[in-house]
Amino acid sequence: MSWIELTLNTTSEAVDWVCTLLAGCEYTSDVTVNKSIHLDHSASHNNWIHTINFYLPNDIQASTRITEIEDLLSPLYRTRLTSTVEAYIVPKKSHQLHTSNEPIKIGEKFVVLSPNCSYLPKSDEIIIELKTSLAFGSGLHPATVLAIKLLERYLIKDMNVLDLGCGSGILSVAAAKLGANVLAVDNDIIAVKSTQDAVTRNAVTHQVEVMQASLGRGSKMGNWMGGNNIGKVTNILPNNSFDLIVANILGRIHTTLAPDYQQALSSKNTYSGILITSGYDQDYEVSVIKAFQAEGFQVIDCQRCNEWVALAHRLV
Repeated sequence: MSWIELTLNTTSEAVDWVCTLLAGCEYTSDVTVNKSIHLDHSASHNNWIHTINFYLPNDIQASTRITEIEDLLSPLYRTRLTSTVEAYIVPKKSHQLHTSNEPIKIGEKFVVLSPNCSYLPKSDEIIIELKTSLAFGSGLHPATVLAIKLLERYLIKDMNVLDLGCGSGILSVAAAKLGANVLAVDNDIIAVKSTQDAVTRNAVTHQVEVMQASLGRGSKMGNWMGGNNIGKVTNILPNNSFDLIVANILGRIHTTLAPDYQQALSSKNTYSGILITSGYDQDYEVSVIKAFQAEGFQVIDCQRCNEWVALAHRLV
């Protein structure tokens, strides 16, 4: 059987989002992400940083499935986060996705395992098991790693935590295993299902509530990842009910939601009023900080990995 190889270029900001969307397509396989040598000067300010390749069986459903993938990614293309999808018929797959069953250490305490990984944790380690492939947001993305490092520093047991844009669910599970009560929300139904699976798989259902929802004005902004919402997206009213918010989402969404973050956080004691933001690179850092300063936030900590930034802020 021959295969159809699909390829597209994307920015650093969007690469994990594209992979997460593709993870919801049961018929795609062998997704790989590589540094791109192609610079598309026709796309205004964007120079593509990554090239994503994946495969479909070359059968009677191939044309329909290509159209579905193009529709799925079209909002990201319209916002210049990806190039168009190109498709080629090939006699065989030119590369395979090699995933490892080795444990992935994140931060000081956490170890991420795939379902088939056999691992005996040390006494001080916290295990997170995720069903999804390591290519699809299981915690290897720098933005997620940086957010977990800040959660370890600032989350106190019994905090009420909002995980906004919960994605694979790794941050919700991490917060719960650190002792928090978590509301995990995302406006993408694929992410909601993924988080629910992660919560169940890690036995933290009594601590984590998962909803297809968003915070404040975020519920009116459409699907941040470019997919189609299924059903009504609930609006979480910002009513000073959370001790800590963690949000691993696009930089421009952070700046829009700055007033909602301020209204959603409680500052009842010296440990509350914490906002942890990630999902953006250094190009967005100044605009994010300025937007939050205007709402009374002060930067108290920062984690970096290459171009990626995660910030901890406190209401003052």
